[in-house]
Amino acid sequence: MATLYELNPDNPQSRDIEQITKALKKGAIMLYPTDTVYAIGCDMNVKSAVERVRTLKRLSNDKPLTFLCSSLSHISEYAIVSDDAYRIMKRLIPGPYTFLLPTTKLVPKLVMSPKRKTTGIRVPDQNVCQALLQSLDNPIISTSAHIVDEDGNSIAENWEKFRLFDELDKQVDIIIDDYSNPGFDVSTILDFSTDKPSVIRQGLGWKEVENWFNFD
Repeated sequence: MATLYELNPDNPQSRDIEQITKALKKGAIMLYPTDTVYAIGCDMNVKSAVERVRTLKRLSNDKPLTFLCSSLSHISEYAIVSDDAYRIMKRLIPGPYTFLLPTTKLVPKLVMSPKRKTTGIRVPDQNVCQALLQSLDNPIISTSAHIVDEDGNSIAENWEKFRLFDELDKQVDIIIDDYSNPGFDVSTILDFSTDKPSVIRQGLGWKEVENWFNFD
C-alpha cells in the first residue's frame, strides 16, 4: 500500500519533500501531479526503480523515457543543446513542452532511445515537481499514469483522481496529492535532435509555439 502525501500546491511542505526524496533515492516509485497529467516517476539514476516503471507501464527497453529537469541549465548537463534549440527553449521553459534532444553520457542507457541516443526532457511549471527536483538534485522520470490493460487500452483515461489513486495504490510506493485534478492534455513535443526543429506532437502550449515559430 502506497504512502499518501498531501502537499500544499503553492508551498509544498519541506519535511514531506525531504521524506519523499529520501525514498526515491532508495528506489521508490511514485504517482505525482505535473503541469500536464498525473505521472509515474522515480529517481532517474536508480536502475531498479526505472525498471519497475517500465514494467508497470509495460514499456520495452527500446522505448525512451521522458524525464524532468529543474531548469535549462540542468538540461544542458544531460543533453546536447544547440544554439537554435537554446534560443527556443529559453522562451518556453518552464511549461508543458517535451524536448527531444541528443543525450550526454549522464543519461542511463535504460532511459534513452538505444538507436537514436536521444531522450525527452521537460521543465515543468509546477511547484511540487520543482520542489522534488531541487531536493533530489537528480532528474525525475515522468511517464503518463494512463495504465493500459492486456489489450493495450487505457483504463485510467477520464477517471476521477481518487479512482486513479486506488488503481495504483498497490503498484507504487508513494502517491502525492496536491489537491489538483489530473488532466489528460499531454505536452507538446518538439524534436531538436536534428538540424531542423520539428513538431512530433501538438499538445498543451501548442498555440504559443505555432505563433512564434515555423516548423514546416
